Amino acid sequence: GVQTCALPICDGQVCGVARAAALLGDVWTLLLVRDLSGGPKRFTQLQASTGISPRVLTDRLKDLVDHGIATRAMYAEIPPRVEYTLTAKGVAAVPVVEALRAYGDSWLMDEPCDRAMAALESLPPVTSVV
Repeated sequence: GVQTCALPICDGQVCGVARAAALLGDVWTLLLVRDLSGGPKRFTQLQASTGISPRVLTDRLKDLVDHGIATRAMYAEIPPRVEYTLTAKGVAAVPVVEALRAYGDSWLMDEPCDRAMAALESLPPVTSVV
């Protein structure tokens, strides 16, 4: 059948910016790509470095794996060890995160943190598409 997409159209195709923003545009997703860019990380390491709640972190990591941004490897150890690693598609997103970091460092460091946190807290709850 014909697939329809609600994303903006540019030159007769769904805009690449809109596609990338739909996949990567979430604050938590960007922070996870940032942290995974340094190499494989465990769930607890990602939770500690980002402050994401376990439920949201679980949802975001599942989305990253489902969209081919990261892989999940489980090791038969006691206790079980699970690590997440960026794929080539995920590594290709790192310059986007670095550009956002450079922009934030250059232009937003004088912004009050409470305003940034208020914006973060106003985001709608996440629902994963299965």
